[in-house]
Amino acid sequence: MNFDFSEDQKLLQQTARDFLDEHSPLSVCREVLESDQPYSQSLFKAAAEMGYQGTVIPEEYGGAGFGYLELAVVAEELGRALAPIPFSSSVYLATEAILLAGSEEQKQSHLPRLAAGEAIGTFALVEKAGQNGPEGVEATCKGGKLTGTKLPVPDGDVADFAVVAARSDEGLSLFLVDLDQDGVTREPVGSFDPSRSMAQIRFDGADASLLGTAGEGAALAERVLDRAAVLVGFEQLGGADRAFEMTKDFMNGRYAFGRPISSFQALKHRLADLWCEIQLTRSNCYYGAWALSNDAPELGIAACISRIAACKAYDLAGVEMIQLHGGVGYTWEYDCHMFYRRAKLLSVILGSPASWKDRLVTRLQAQNAA
Repeated sequence: MNFDFSEDQKLLQQTARDFLDEHSPLSVCREVLESDQPYSQSLFKAAAEMGYQGTVIPEEYGGAGFGYLELAVVAEELGRALAPIPFSSSVYLATEAILLAGSEEQKQSHLPRLAAGEAIGTFALVEKAGQNGPEGVEATCKGGKLTGTKLPVPDGDVADFAVVAARSDEGLSLFLVDLDQDGVTREPVGSFDPSRSMAQIRFDGADASLLGTAGEGAALAERVLDRAAVLVGFEQLGGADRAFEMTKDFMNGRYAFGRPISSFQALKHRLADLWCEIQLTRSNCYYGAWALSNDAPELGIAACISRIAACKAYDLAGVEMIQLHGGVGYTWEYDCHMFYRRAKLLSVILGSPASWKDRLVTRLQAQNAA
């Protein structure tokens, strides 16, 4: 049985790599990092013209009509390039929520604009540091009016609308909220990786429309997070793989005592350990992609496994990249810190690795009990 991507999917991946090599070298991420712009608008527009934002959106709503395996290979390339665009919040979170639970009117209104890159969406779930899921949500929505504060919201300072978790009379529900209206106040907040912005959003009687079934917001939010975990895992995999390649090339080209430092036994072993960690992560991410593309019952467990492995591998790759570059690895001029920053950000953007380990244990216990 062949568990690899198809030739067409590999061609899509190579096309995405060539596109990003041209439009998003690491200098683009550095440019955003060193400026006041929250993301690269030119890159986001170019990616939309390639159809990446609409990869899994059906053709009837202006998308490409591909599947999640195609989106996974695109995500891996975006991770390799450290693409400084609001892709994950808009595509993995907001788009997925609408695809899963949106009414026909909501799909017609939002999906074509998301696919064309004319709108940016986000997912406003947590309200304080340390919150990792729907538990603890205090925002309320009564009579179609939303009140509460969300922090941090990924790309919340640039998004056009948000999928917001709030409590209604029926229980926790999800709502679609236009962020360009009275009753919405946005404030950018400091991020460990400024190339991917964060914001605090305050709602004070803002108009909101129900997304999905009232009272089923917690279950829907968990489904969205599971799907996003698999796709963000591929971004992490791509970033870890690129960090490994750059570190290996640096070690092969730097000499000490008349030979490449990569020939020293202690450093070779560290690089080999990192390579093994990345390959194990790739296997787990492939499992998650299979479960997602088939909407398999194992998706909940597969999402946890790929999320945990991807966080561990990218964190290790970021640390080892700095360490194995030696003294220059700590300097601003080298790119090591950009991978380290992105690794840290992606490890918490969907909840901490510890919270995903708790989810995995809970789901495995439920599976065994059943």
